[in-house]
Amino acid sequence: MSAAFGKCYDPHGARYGVPTYPWKYAPDGLATRRQLRARGLRPGGQDIAAQLMRQNRRAGGVSVAYLYREDLARPVRPMTSRKWGALALAMLARRTCPKCRITYSYCLPRSLGMCLLCASADRAA
Repeated sequence: MSAAFGKCYDPHGARYGVPTYPWKYAPDGLATRRQLRARGLRPGGQDIAAQLMRQNRRAGGVSVAYLYREDLARPVRPMTSRKWGALALAMLARRTCPKCRITYSYCLPRSLGMCLLCASADRAA
């Protein structure tokens, strides 16, 4: 086994304070948030049961994914009409330029903070 595998394998939690496993070696009964969501579940307020860790070659650090117990997970709450309405208003705000107040069919770039036409006009001035 590799040295990276040894650094990421701590099933008793002595090194990191929580049981740690290498990427793709999680024991049965534990799942990440995305895996729970794919099954129609959510963590439901439970504490982190374990973590997955792997060496990140590009950034030089480590990537961590938290694991939760599947038996303590709860069903995902259904979307209500008010939640749908709030989501629609939030998406409308992301598509509306704060300077010229035009609503576009796409989300505006956050780096500019306005539509492309207003940003180019500001740079030209």
